[in-house]
Amino acid sequence: MYKLLQYIILILAVSSCSYFKKPQEPESIARVGDVFLYKSDIKDLVPKGTSKNDSIAIVKSFIGRWATQKILYNAAEYNLSDAQMESFNDLINQYKVDLYTKAYLEELVKQQIDTVVTEAQINSYYNSNKQYFKNSSELIKLRYINLVKENQKLDKIRAKFSSFTKNDKKDLQEQAIQFKSYAFNDSMWVDINQVYEKLPFINVNNKEEYIVSGKNFQYPDSTTIWLVKVNDVLSKNEATPLQFLKPTIKQVIINNRKLELVKTIEKEITNDAIKNNKYEIYK
Repeated sequence: MYKLLQYIILILAVSSCSYFKKPQEPESIARVGDVFLYKSDIKDLVPKGTSKNDSIAIVKSFIGRWATQKILYNAAEYNLSDAQMESFNDLINQYKVDLYTKAYLEELVKQQIDTVVTEAQINSYYNSNKQYFKNSSELIKLRYINLVKENQKLDKIRAKFSSFTKNDKKDLQEQAIQFKSYAFNDSMWVDINQVYEKLPFINVNNKEEYIVSGKNFQYPDSTTIWLVKVNDVLSKNEATPLQFLKPTIKQVIINNRKLELVKTIEKEITNDAIKNNKYEIYK
């Protein structure tokens, strides 16, 4: 019994020593005035696998930026006038309000917004605003193939490319692995700048020679030959085709819905606050 009592006293003594021991303070690595930068603040700063020298450079750079920012902030607090500080504090408080409310509204909109846009809605919007949709540059419908001159099937490929029936298109697609580049969707409008990029022999100075509606031509360079058929050309400042605008119009419709939904949510929240006596205007 006496040994048991001694053992309990020993445990209590050890426990009390641990209880009254001063908590270990976090390890600081830099100080500016009364503000400390702790080791825990940079624990995830250096990506895994970074070399020792690069790690040191990253940490030193971070500490330098941190110190400079704190020093400048302290200097600003000391040197700026009270009026300036008050003005900046007002801006900070307003920014905080704007940031919180914007995040909250965005979350509510995300939960409620209808993102389904039908073809009829797109057509309606386009027809109502057609006068505002003007080409900023020429739009082209074309198809092309670029292949080496030595291709043994060149004549057959040229013939199929020219007639371009449904079967011809299928055959050419099956042979596409031997082409250096190609584009067969000649019902889609593309910007003239994309044509310059894909067909480098055409540029702003010679486009009038090649970009002609209905023109079917071939262009040989040092090692390859280009087969090109221009289906249609839409001049700059003409009404932009609906097909070309569909993705943009869809996004515009969704954005308009978001704006209307925000107005509705704001109105509902305000009305609820009035109803629940959380908001009133004193006359």
